[in-house]
Amino acid sequence: MAKSGLPGQHSIRVRGARVHNLKNIDIDIPRDRLTVVTGLSGSGKSSLAFDTIYAEGQRRYVESLSAYARQFLELMGKPDVDSIEGLSPAISIEQKTTSKNPRSTVGTVTEIYDYMRLLWARAGVPYSPATGLPIEAQTVTQMVDRIMAMAEGTRLMLLSPVIRDRKGEYRKELAELQRKGFTRVRVDGTLYDIADVPSLNRKLRHTVEVVVDRVVVKPDVQTRLADSFETALALSEGIVYAEEVLKDETREPEKLVFSSHFSCPVSGFTLEEIEPRLFSFNAPQGACPACDGLGVETYFNPVLVVPDITLSLAKGAIAPWKDAKSPLLEQTLESLTQHFGVSMTTPWRDLPQEAQTGILYGVEENISFTYQDGKKSYVVERPFEGVLTSLQKRLANTDSVWVKEELSRYQSEKFCHVCHGARLRPEALSVRVADKTIAQASDLSIGHALDWFDTVMPTLTPQRAEIARRILREILDRLKFLDDVGLDYLTLSRGSATVGGRKPAHSSGQPDWFGPYRCTLCAG
Repeated sequence: MAKSGLPGQHSIRVRGARVHNLKNIDIDIPRDRLTVVTGLSGSGKSSLAFDTIYAEGQRRYVESLSAYARQFLELMGKPDVDSIEGLSPAISIEQKTTSKNPRSTVGTVTEIYDYMRLLWARAGVPYSPATGLPIEAQTVTQMVDRIMAMAEGTRLMLLSPVIRDRKGEYRKELAELQRKGFTRVRVDGTLYDIADVPSLNRKLRHTVEVVVDRVVVKPDVQTRLADSFETALALSEGIVYAEEVLKDETREPEKLVFSSHFSCPVSGFTLEEIEPRLFSFNAPQGACPACDGLGVETYFNPVLVVPDITLSLAKGAIAPWKDAKSPLLEQTLESLTQHFGVSMTTPWRDLPQEAQTGILYGVEENISFTYQDGKKSYVVERPFEGVLTSLQKRLANTDSVWVKEELSRYQSEKFCHVCHGARLRPEALSVRVADKTIAQASDLSIGHALDWFDTVMPTLTPQRAEIARRILREILDRLKFLDDVGLDYLTLSRGSATVGGRKPAHSSGQPDWFGPYRCTLCAG
């Protein structure tokens, strides 16, 4: 809605509009009024409002600027219209849907989660998963005792991580280490003499670990270990790795992480650092390694693999194998039915539970599979991996987009078996603020989160409270705004792709606009 820019003009006069599906339209739109353009889909609403009126107003505005200014702006083409009169410079608000990115949540799109990560990193207290007690700084003596508890004769390499997953060339840092007398480093997992380290790509992330000492566990090595630990801790600001050196590679070497800041003396659980990125499920430092920060994992659902239990194996009860051209699949099923003593024509629902389980999940004992290859027949004795495992292997080994899309029809999602939907690695979930992890706080609705964050300050020590004061203010301001606009029912961990445009009935008492499309996890 714009004020009249032309004397005597009280309307925008459009004559002969032929943009897209407009058929030589003439229309007068009153100025200084809120005008709503409505109509059926395809009737030309957007063509008139955006592609004709807005496009012409924007074009005239850009043409009025200097040549220097126009080079930074996109000049819109003249719409197919005879004339437009009474038009002022125009703006439009783009219609956008919510993000479909599975990593996007209510907390991330509102930036509340960014402040939460900062709060947990600066005011959080790590707790041991073994004892449930707060983790405290580990002394050099405790580190030495942990090494001395290992089997005598164990060969170890003490490493100090001076650079951890950061971009850069680090030529000066390597030269300084060499000047201090260190001779070997491990760069991105590979050991080098410090003078032979290749040039590093400054655009890539690198990890540089200094080899401080090589020791063999034996009774008289305690003093040497203590000195080496102190040297390593000084280089890396409190972090030391003790990695087993193996003569052969028949097993993975044992690796211990020591921290002078956060370490549990009972279980050995150690946090290398508490930084905001540790609490980000969109960063490799914080994402759950099993689900890569998505919180869910896909699996082949038996209900989708066998959608019609009235069908027999001969009629295609196994849906993914129904249209397969390979006779080997049919011969495999025939051999399985012979093993279980059932018929290929028996409906799936009438098969014994043992047969259903064996076909879907596999059989460990050897089964005689008879295959016909042309005129030749041969028998193979082997266990059966199961239809579900076979589908999983096929999905993992194929490069075909079509095959992946086809197999995805038989998959469902479930919470990750490691993080149980929290999206974060165990180290991040060990840190609490006011006795809640960041995942537990994110699962609160905005209304409940507003109340809970109000109670955080009294639970903090004076030092942590001073740090958290401004962070909490930013969080509470954003939560208050969302609560004021009626979004108190949303949880901060809810995926933005599941957020609809209307409030569900269970929180407002209004008619259920969501109908049958409510979320199966939160019932709305």
